[in-house]
Amino acid sequence: MTTVGVPGVDVPDSRGRTGLDQVGRDLAGNPDVVVRDVELLSSSWYVNRRTTFERRGRDGAWRTEQRETHDRGNGATLLPYDTARRAVLLTRQFRLPAYVNGSPDGMLVEAAAGLLDDQDPASAIRREAAEELGVAVGTLEHVFDVFMSPGSVTERISFFAAPYTPTDRVSAGGGLPEEGEDIEVLELDVDEALAMVDDGRIADAKTIMLLQWAVLRGLFRR
Repeated sequence: MTTVGVPGVDVPDSRGRTGLDQVGRDLAGNPDVVVRDVELLSSSWYVNRRTTFERRGRDGAWRTEQRETHDRGNGATLLPYDTARRAVLLTRQFRLPAYVNGSPDGMLVEAAAGLLDDQDPASAIRREAAEELGVAVGTLEHVFDVFMSPGSVTERISFFAAPYTPTDRVSAGGGLPEEGEDIEVLELDVDEALAMVDDGRIADAKTIMLLQWAVLRGLFRR
């Protein structure tokens, strides 16, 4: 009988990966959680797994549970700001998941962001700033690292902010056409950006967090 390999498990998937069912099996940081099995559900690009584990509740009883996780890698995001002109640089682009779930046209105003792709967060966000915004970023301030949807998505995003001036613009930005990116660069007055949060024109979590951080930090205090 011929044994058929499983892509992503014992034979390479479309991205050349194997052993994807091994991730999370050796977790030992929480004595109240014991992982029993990890199943690979799909790995066409991102990775979906179903994990079976035993968890001891606050009452001391052990229970067997199953959870599915969506692994798209970790990412980074950036808010470039110009305090002298009270401006921030953001993007507008089409997002299919938002379009499917109620966004009228799927066009979201967002802070520049991207996956790390085996880079460290600071290097990755410098790359994204150049590609999406056309800006050569100088000094970066690390704001915080956040799990954006911890109930199902493993992604952790590193948040950054950086000052910029018009002289830091090195290209028109817009993303990489070969990767299907068609990104509009928006330079907005910070008060207009905050008004867009209030009226729903900005509905992206990372962008709202960065704008509110900037205001709470007092970057645009008059």
